[in-house]
Amino acid sequence: MQNYKYLLYLYIILSFGCSKKEQIVTNDLIFETSPYLLQHAKNPVNWQAWNQKSLNKAKEENKLMVISIGYASCHWCHVMEKESFSDSIVASTMNSNFINIKVDREERPDVDKVYMKALQLMTGNGGWPLNVIALPDGRPVYTGTYFSKNQWLGILEQISEKFKNSPDQFYELASKLEKGIQDIDLIELNTDEIAFEKSFLEKELKNWQLSFDTINGGSTNTPKFMMPNNYKFLLRYAHQNDDKKLMHHVENTLNKISFGGVFDHINGGFSRYAVDKQWHIPHFEKMLYDNAQLVSLYSNAYQLTKNETYKKVVYETLDFIKNEMTSPEGIFYSSIDADSYNKEGILEEGAYYSWTENELKKILKKEFNLFSKYFNINEFGKWEDEKYVLIKSNSDSKFCKKNNLSISDFEVLKINWRKKLKEAQIKRNKPKLDNKSLTSWNALMITAYIDAYAVFNEQEYLDIANKAARFILENQFQKNGKLFHNYTSGKTSVNGYLEDYATTIEAIIKLYQVTGNEVLLDKVKLLIDYTLNNFYDTKSKIFYFTSRKDAPLLANTIEIQDNVIASSNSIMAKNLFVLSHYFSSAEYLEISTSMLNNIKLKINNNGYFFSNWLDLMLNFTNPFYEVVISGKNAKEKLKELNKHYLPNILSCYSNRNSELPLLKNRFISDETYIYVCINNSCKLPVETVSETLSLLEK
Repeated sequence: MQNYKYLLYLYIILSFGCSKKEQIVTNDLIFETSPYLLQHAKNPVNWQAWNQKSLNKAKEENKLMVISIGYASCHWCHVMEKESFSDSIVASTMNSNFINIKVDREERPDVDKVYMKALQLMTGNGGWPLNVIALPDGRPVYTGTYFSKNQWLGILEQISEKFKNSPDQFYELASKLEKGIQDIDLIELNTDEIAFEKSFLEKELKNWQLSFDTINGGSTNTPKFMMPNNYKFLLRYAHQNDDKKLMHHVENTLNKISFGGVFDHINGGFSRYAVDKQWHIPHFEKMLYDNAQLVSLYSNAYQLTKNETYKKVVYETLDFIKNEMTSPEGIFYSSIDADSYNKEGILEEGAYYSWTENELKKILKKEFNLFSKYFNINEFGKWEDEKYVLIKSNSDSKFCKKNNLSISDFEVLKINWRKKLKEAQIKRNKPKLDNKSLTSWNALMITAYIDAYAVFNEQEYLDIANKAARFILENQFQKNGKLFHNYTSGKTSVNGYLEDYATTIEAIIKLYQVTGNEVLLDKVKLLIDYTLNNFYDTKSKIFYFTSRKDAPLLANTIEIQDNVIASSNSIMAKNLFVLSHYFSSAEYLEISTSMLNNIKLKINNNGYFFSNWLDLMLNFTNPFYEVVISGKNAKEKLKELNKHYLPNILSCYSNRNSELPLLKNRFISDETYIYVCINNSCKLPVETVSETLSLLEK
């Protein structure tokens, strides 16, 4: 093993052109697979990965730790890496006084969540890079995000000096902070009788509406995140309660997002968020999880509204995912960077995506005038330094009407524009790709492809979903139900977290619903059993984020707030609700309802952060149906049913005999019947989808 390490170090010397013995011997990140960690493998800082060996070293040497957390597509992580972690003076200070640990937050979300809580307690803010100074036992004493070189040097020198002279003060602070971190995740058991009422949802929505941006859509906050699970709930609530004002806000938001610069009008796909109120200027990195959830949202919105813009968004986004973020194995990469090298060879945010007026005139020639009207190459569309990010003001139909164009002719023009701009982009330096695959994010993308398939009936979408799901079940899944979290270059290194189990279960349920393959439910049962045995706390009736089999951290994190991604507990609660129907399980239903009842105490005028829980609550406050299709034409009937937006149903189908409780004794050869059931009571079976819709409306 020692000879192997020596040869690997020698290889690194030759590859990186490095001559500093201290760096070569001590920067352990060269052994990692995470693209983010490998970005720091050349640093003169003695970086180590988060593992028991590096944590033990801090205790043995009684040294403070620098725990620096980020991710591959993080702009300010790159800036700090260049300014501070590549600097020999900074590195010397860090190496002399600290044990330095680099963490990929996407690979180790458990570590990130603990120290992010410390940052929020100490500063009231969050963000990355997340830089923590911790005691030798790992308890934080100082936190912050981006620091300039001089700021960072000053912090390092002051804290290391104070620790030498007054260590007791640091231990006292650490104890208070540790208790604060642990208290954040305390969940009270709600002993009140379980009752979910429309009035509760109405109150939450009334308060939430105060933060709506009624002009630009979304919320009044900047920066503006898309928050897909928020709008999935609001779309459903508006539809089920015939709330036209709320529906207008949802549609306005989806329109403005799809018109804005946060949507890539040339390549497809969404950036992470907008820095302005108009959704114009994006923070240019593209994350798999955003694109996955937005595909699902826009598919649902098209299902209800038949708005062609939403369909185009789905198709163009999935083209982008297929072309740019799919591996040869058929799974999905994590992200694409915001930064790329400009013509001067300088790393610049948005360099790949922005345009000058002169560039566009040279590329488009006579077509520039019409293009500039459509994409606002004017004062409205200007970004900075005479650069533009493409942004629309109107739908294609309105633009065509205003400019006396036919829709068909304009479609040809747009295809031509896109082709020319793509050819110009090929000559540019592409942003870096984070090629690690995360089980949870892949599961979200599988769900997205299935949602798109259900709505648009594109067989390719189902084929892609099947291939990715098969990879997870064959490579990330073990016979006892255990999952791995990551996969990079043929390697897995991290046990699965609750998010992996929750999203994978959700994706496999969705896959079962469109394929009728009951073997998939067997896999789900294994996953559910493993999750209940290793993550579920029977006292608080909630799931921990990390498994009991993982090494303990400062606190047992419990994820309950829905953020850009819905919380793993809310997804799991919805899974259990659905599976209680498929398996006729009173236990699953009891756990799901108890979880929702506990979280009800936490919501309290904060619906924005609990939208997936509120979506689950709609299953109890409004009618919820089981729609069972059995017979030789069952799949065709399901496809017809899926053309309609029906968020309050659970469906299953079979074209043969089945022992599944919902399907048992319902197959009749040469006939196809549809059963609509509610609260274990079924109406007389019908033969057509139109009759089914009529029963659901009643």
